[in-house]
Amino acid sequence: MTARIDKTVVSGVFSLDGQDFDVDNNVWLVGDDDEVIVVDAPHDAAPILEAIGGRTVRAIVLTHGHNDHITAAVALREATGAPIWFNPADRMLWDVVHPDAAPDHDLAEGTRFEIAGTTLTALHTPGHSPGSTCLHAPELDTVFTGDTLFCGGPGATGRSFSDKPTILNSIRSRLLTLHGDTVVKTGHGDDTTIAAELQNVH
Repeated sequence: MTARIDKTVVSGVFSLDGQDFDVDNNVWLVGDDDEVIVVDAPHDAAPILEAIGGRTVRAIVLTHGHNDHITAAVALREATGAPIWFNPADRMLWDVVHPDAAPDHDLAEGTRFEIAGTTLTALHTPGHSPGSTCLHAPELDTVFTGDTLFCGGPGATGRSFSDKPTILNSIRSRLLTLHGDTVVKTGHGDDTTIAAELQNVH
């Protein structure tokens, strides 16, 4: 019995470099009827808790430190008792949003999560931010890419702490090497596949 993937969309404001943008964020729940891992915690904990539906949360895994992916993380931790996993290379972004709280564990290359008979492995993919991290679930033929790779190509690199050559290298070396049928579940917008994105990464 492998895990299933549930999705909920939470809307709010992304703030960086003195600008605000209205955004819709994907939250991914990986697990079964009893337990889940939550991938990203944007904006407001209430709709995420509704999607969890009383299941045990084993981990809150944050793909990167931009506020629209971490705002609800501390409230979600308080509500569920689950630890927050976060790449420390993005700590300067975390500290802006949560100056009085800290993540529980460092999310690093090769960190593994076991949930409902399925393994998710962290792939460090800097570029959109220094600590950007994807989660690969080969048994589900899926990779959760946060804002590193979207339907249509790489994530944005025009803001603080981001770098286009770095993100392109991350995508080419860590993501485009995955099986072409791997489904890409992104931080915003629609799913895609690795094969479909080969032509969009230049």
